[in-house]
Amino acid sequence: MEWGGFLVHVLFFLITFMSFICYKRNKEEPRKKANLPPGSMGWPYIGETLQFYSQDPSIFFATKQKRYGEIFKTHLLGCPCVMLASPEAARFVLVTQAHLFKPTYPKSKENLIGPRALFFHQGDYHTHLRKLVQGSLSPGAICNIVGDIEAIAASVMDSWFGGHVINTYHEMKKFSFEVGILAIFGHLEAHYKEELKENYRIVDRGYNSFAANIPGTLYNKAHLARKRLSKTLSEIICERKEKRLLEKDLLGCLLNSKNDEGEILSDDQIADNIIGVLFAAQDTTASIMTWIIKYLYDYPKLLEAVKTEQKAIHQSNKESNYQLTWTQTRKMPITHRVMLESLRMASIISFTFREAVADVEYNGYLIPKGWKVMPLFRNNHHNPEFFSNPHIFDPSRFEVAPKPNTFMPFGSGVHACPGNKLAKLEILIMIHHLVSKFRWEVVGSQSGIQYGPFPVPLHGLPARFWKESSI
Repeated sequence: MEWGGFLVHVLFFLITFMSFICYKRNKEEPRKKANLPPGSMGWPYIGETLQFYSQDPSIFFATKQKRYGEIFKTHLLGCPCVMLASPEAARFVLVTQAHLFKPTYPKSKENLIGPRALFFHQGDYHTHLRKLVQGSLSPGAICNIVGDIEAIAASVMDSWFGGHVINTYHEMKKFSFEVGILAIFGHLEAHYKEELKENYRIVDRGYNSFAANIPGTLYNKAHLARKRLSKTLSEIICERKEKRLLEKDLLGCLLNSKNDEGEILSDDQIADNIIGVLFAAQDTTASIMTWIIKYLYDYPKLLEAVKTEQKAIHQSNKESNYQLTWTQTRKMPITHRVMLESLRMASIISFTFREAVADVEYNGYLIPKGWKVMPLFRNNHHNPEFFSNPHIFDPSRFEVAPKPNTFMPFGSGVHACPGNKLAKLEILIMIHHLVSKFRWEVVGSQSGIQYGPFPVPLHGLPARFWKESSI
C-alpha cells in the first residue's frame, strides 16, 4: 500500500511538472478576455487534466457540452483548449478556415514517426505529399491488390483454427500491418519485412509512453528502434533505386515524384512518410475491425444477414474458381452499413488536435492564438439530433446519408485520412473472409472499454474461433 501511494504521488508530481512547463510555453494573455467561450480552466498549471484522465473521455466531453453548450474552454496537459461540438464548427476548423488552424502534436511523437511526415505540415509540402499518398491509395491503385489482401486475411485468420482463445485486437493489428506493408512496398522480401515488423512493434509500444529518453525506458527503446527502422528503409530505398523499378505502390510514387520546382524527395522524407502511413494505417483500422467482430457477435440476426450476403459471394467465387474482386466489394450493402455504423458507434477518432495560428473569432467567441482547438467527432456521432437513438447499434440508419459534417470517421478537409479507401476495403475483405468461413464466441466480459490510446473492447476482445463445418 505504501509503495502504491508513493507511485500515485510520483505520478501527480510528474503531471504537475509537465503541465507547468507547457503552461509556461503557452502562457499568452488573450486580448479579449470577455469573449472567451464559457467553461472551466481548472487548477493552476494542471487545469482539468486529472478529471479528463480519471474517466471515459467521452463522458468528460459530454458533461462539458451539456453544461456549457457546443463551444467551451478547458485546460488540458498544460495547454488552454477550446472544444467545438457541432458540425458547423468542425467544418469551420477543418475545411473553410483550415489555414487558421495548424496540426499540432507533441515533439516526442513527431520524433518517433519522423518530423517530415505529411500530417505534421501545412502548405505546399503537405499538398504535394498528400497527392502522392492519396494517389497511391486511390481506388484505381488498390483495386489490383484485393486478392493479395484476401490472402493476408486467410493467412492471419486460419491460424486461429482450433478454438483456442486469441486476443482479437492483436490479431487485427497483425492483419492491418501486413496490409500496410503491401500497400507501401508491394511484395517485400521476407527479411526486410521481419526487420520492419520487429522494430515497428518497439516504436509502437513506446509511442504513448512517458517521453523520457533515459536508457531502459519504453521511449528510449522506441527511439533506438526508430533509428533501426531508418536504416532498414534506407536499404530498401537504395535497392529500389538501383533496380530502377517503376512500381505503383506508395514507395514507388514517393521515389518517382517531383514537385513544381522539379525537386525530388530525400530519403529521410520518404522514410518519415512511410512510417507515418504505417502508424496511421494500423491501430485505428485494427480497432474498428475488433469492434465490428464484437457488434456482429452481440447482434445475431444482423450477423446472419451479413453471413447470407457474404456467403452468396463466396459460393459464387468458389463455383467459378474466382477470387474476391473489387467490383464485389462495391456490392455489399448490408456489410457496408455495418462498417459505417461501427465507425459511428466506436468513434475511434473521438477528436482531433489543431492550434490557432492567429486570434480567431467563431460564433462571437474568441479563440486566442496558440490555444489548442479540438473538434469533437464523437459528440456529433452520438448526438440524437443527427442520429436517432444514438446508443443503439442500427446499421439501417445509413440507408439514408447522414447530414453533412455530422459523420466524420476519417476527419475532414485537407488533413482527412488519405488512406480511408484502403481502410474500408481492408475492413470489407476481413468481414467477407470471417463470416464466410468462421463462427466465434467472445470469452469473458462482453462490456467495458480500454484506451491505448484508441478505444477497444476490454482486454482486446478475447474470443474463440472455429471454422464452419460446411467450408
